[in-house]
Amino acid sequence: MESAPSRLDGDRPVLSVRLLGALEILRDGAPVALPASRKLRALLAYLALAPHAVGRGRLCELLWDVPNDPRGELRWCLSKLRAALDTPDRRRVTTQGDTVALDLDGCLVDALEVSHAAAQGIATLDAERLRALAEFFAGDLLDGLVLERSPLFDSWLIAQRRRFHAFHAAILEQLAATDPAGSPEMSTHLDKWVELAPFDTRAHLALLSNLAKRGEIGAAEQHLASAERLFRSEDLEFAPLRAAWQTIRDQQSGTSLKAQPAGPSTSPQLAPTGDAGPVEPSHASLAVMPFVDESGARGGLADGFTHDIITRLAKLRDFFVIARGSVFALAEKAIAPEEAGRKLGVDYVATGTVGSTASRLIVSVELVQVRTARIVWAETFERRPDDLFAVLDDIGDSIVSSISAEIETVERNRAMLKAPNSLNAWEAYHRGLWHMYRFTQAENEQARHFFDKALQLDPTFARAYAGLSFTHWQNAFQRWGDRDRESALAYESAGHSLLIDDHNPAAHWAMGRALWLRGERDGSLAELGRAVDLSPNFALGHYALSFVHSQSGDPQAAISSSDHSRHLSPFDPLLFGMLGSRAMSHVRLGQFEEAAEWALKAAARPNAHTIILAIAAHCLALAGRLDEARGFAAAIRKTLPDYRADDFIGTFRFDPDAEALFRQGARRIGLS
Repeated sequence: MESAPSRLDGDRPVLSVRLLGALEILRDGAPVALPASRKLRALLAYLALAPHAVGRGRLCELLWDVPNDPRGELRWCLSKLRAALDTPDRRRVTTQGDTVALDLDGCLVDALEVSHAAAQGIATLDAERLRALAEFFAGDLLDGLVLERSPLFDSWLIAQRRRFHAFHAAILEQLAATDPAGSPEMSTHLDKWVELAPFDTRAHLALLSNLAKRGEIGAAEQHLASAERLFRSEDLEFAPLRAAWQTIRDQQSGTSLKAQPAGPSTSPQLAPTGDAGPVEPSHASLAVMPFVDESGARGGLADGFTHDIITRLAKLRDFFVIARGSVFALAEKAIAPEEAGRKLGVDYVATGTVGSTASRLIVSVELVQVRTARIVWAETFERRPDDLFAVLDDIGDSIVSSISAEIETVERNRAMLKAPNSLNAWEAYHRGLWHMYRFTQAENEQARHFFDKALQLDPTFARAYAGLSFTHWQNAFQRWGDRDRESALAYESAGHSLLIDDHNPAAHWAMGRALWLRGERDGSLAELGRAVDLSPNFALGHYALSFVHSQSGDPQAAISSSDHSRHLSPFDPLLFGMLGSRAMSHVRLGQFEEAAEWALKAAARPNAHTIILAIAAHCLALAGRLDEARGFAAAIRKTLPDYRADDFIGTFRFDPDAEALFRQGARRIGLS
């Protein structure tokens, strides 16, 4: 069972367990003798890596092919583990009820050190920690261990070896990026990386770039020829790697290469091959591998579900999504997801399983960052399969929205760690998003600056124009600038976004919001409707529909759109707006108590701004909760001393009946 946090920087632990390579237990640095039992070693490794206690029945099923007395054999193995691990004052092998676990707190377990580091983020580690982690890899997990007639354990071991293989490659890549340019250490780490991941084009490209830096062009050409033979033997496209090498040669003959530090980060970017088309280097990319049907069936429910997920993600146009043909072709060759991600040259890989019991449909999914082998997001969905296709549609909504949100979060955070003058267009755009979602005037101006920077670097970046439109929209909506001027700029930027990519839902979303600012409700609703038609999973489109309908359209439609936007994106940075729109819809329906409750939820969001507090004040007043309402009014007037009903009404575009209701609420708390 997993141990306490890393001991790499502390004193040498009394007990160490080595799983990466041949299994070995050390106490005070001296080997501990173990019986010559392969199943004993398998049991130790399985328990060490298990995230929780494991039932005895599961262990018997995993390791014993129905012997006469599987529980007896398990007891024998546990007794030998106690002899090796326990001390008079510390029991490491623990049992509770019918479960077994290992207490490894205070021990050094190499595989767990690596696993903890990967969860933390390999890219965040310093060079000393990376070198220490690399030293752990003396071979594969449980190197040389083979169990006959134990298919469940074999499947587990193969998956774990693949997992640690990916961790090792990510550590070597990061080490090469931090090594001094052209140093022997960099060469050693690059050689190991290529050996470990022979079909990872990034590894080959980093090695070629390093050889060029060292002036070893002949050696680079020899490596290129060898790599080409290897790729051809697996029917893999090699042209992008050869083209990238030619770019390196061209740079070598000029001055640009001399001005750049060597390392994987400066290598030309590669495009994946197949029917997916090229992946541009300035955008994140994703491969959704075929979901596995746990029944073993092929070509049925799981494949159809995978195709649906790929299609929906592609419609969002948030990032590049590898086409179905490429991922299914690699899956047919039994290539592991992480390796498939490297072959395709993508940043993220999503994998999943579909299974069922008598009464439940179970879908599990993982999103992994290929470069670091870090699991970015994982979830299991369980539903009653009363209407199978409706249930799958609902689960698909959650998966698509979560993958999109998680990738956006990772990319935003990564961009924030980079120097502003080193950002490419994609990174500048995500840095703009980071500032935009703070919803203050100063942060909004920072967001505008980074969206402008993204567009200077890539004038065809439709989403950057949509982001720029949003900053002008905020300036108009929050009265941070001249409303007419900012409304015109929001409209102009949205128009640029549409001209670049008329099939991008964010472009239509930006135009819909800009038209609302101009008082063109019908045109606004048409553009927002087009956004969600293009991508039914586009949560911001559904929210914007709710926002417009909540003021002067159909309040029931507003409630429906608000609920759907929150279902698609339950942790959205604009969640306060989704909740606030629902609150205003209830006011128009005369449901003041419901309005007050939804408004309080909106105001409780950490990034809720003054207008959301004003919605809460007016809704609470209409519900007769005057003390609470006055509390919000006082909070507003701390920052805006002259704030009153005209400011609130002027912010929105209410129909006459709604305006009358909100003015009535304002009079009750002295905001009229």
